[in-house]
Amino acid sequence: GYKVIDADQLVHDMQTKGGRLYQALLDWLGEAILLSDGELNRPKLGQLIFSSEEMRHQSDEIQGKIIREELAAQRDGLAKEEDVFFMDIPLLIENDYQDWFDQIWLVAVSPEVQRQRLMKRNHLSAEEADMRIASQMPLSEKLPYASLVIDNNGSIDDLK
Repeated sequence: GYKVIDADQLVHDMQTKGGRLYQALLDWLGEAILLSDGELNRPKLGQLIFSSEEMRHQSDEIQGKIIREELAAQRDGLAKEEDVFFMDIPLLIENDYQDWFDQIWLVAVSPEVQRQRLMKRNHLSAEEADMRIASQMPLSEKLPYASLVIDNNGSIDDLK
């Protein structure tokens, strides 16, 4: 198969103890965001970041540059080895990555499916999931950027 750079995994890795994002978040929010073992308390971090537009904007400012640098480095490295590869970037358009790509494949779901999956995957309440969804660009605004739209309202087998 094709190689994939997963932005969510990259962020997760950089938020582990000693990572670039870990240190940036610790400098910004202090030790209150840490668990007893020194790792980030991800649920608490998410609650803080999505608690207000101002906090989300500050998070984007602090983490965004670091994430962009690392994604660019991984992209450039992989481009030396592979003619075709994929990058899975959830906020691709919101963070202005669209010029990086020859094609943009948009995986689309209904708002209700998005909400249910987010609640299940991230163990969020309905209110927390709604706050995160509200912080994203609506699907209707993303469609003009898409080279291909993939409907993902069904099961994994349906997607295949």
